[in-house]
This record gives sequence, structure tokens and C-alpha cells, in this order.
Amino acid sequence: MPTKQAAEPHHAERVEELLHDAGVKHARARKYGASVIVESGSTRDPVKHFRIRRDTVHLWCLDMANHRGQWERTPFRKNLDELVLMVIETFPWTLTPIA
Repeated sequence: MPTKQAAEPHHAERVEELLHDAGVKHARARKYGASVIVESGSTRDPVKHFRIRRDTVHLWCLDMANHRGQWERTPFRKNLDELVLMVIETFPWTLTPIA
């Protein structure tokens, strides 16, 4: 079985750019293996918002953090930009800053 391709640093930069352009300035994106994780708060105790996992060269899967900070899969699978914009437009409450 082929292994997943790793996310690249430019993927995290693109996600962060899309979020900041939409006014979500408190969130940051970081690469972790085949995923880009969007979080906020302190780096020691971050608040997880969502992650996108690389599925193919051009398609990514969306996972949302639940109230315990655990990842829950969603049925959404699209390209990187489409997934991030979908979260911003369709699920904006998931990006609310948590103090």
C-alpha cells in the first residue's frame, strides 16, 4: 500500500494566508506529517480548530476538533483552497477564538 505524501511547508503557508485574508488573524497553520493543522492560542497549550490531511496529490480530507480536542473525520474531500474556504464560509464558529 502506498504511503501518503507529506504536506509541504508551502501548504501550511497557503492555509494561513487564506485564513488571514478572511480576517481570521488569531489562527496559525503548521505542517505535521501528511496534515496541516490549524490552531490558535499559546504554543504550549494550543486550541485545535481543524486539520486537513493529504489524501492524494491534489485532494485533502477535512477533520474537525471536537470539544475535547480530538479529531473527528468529516465526509469532505476537496483541494486545499476549497476546503479552507469551506470551513471559513460554512463552519465559521469552529474558528472562534477561545480564551
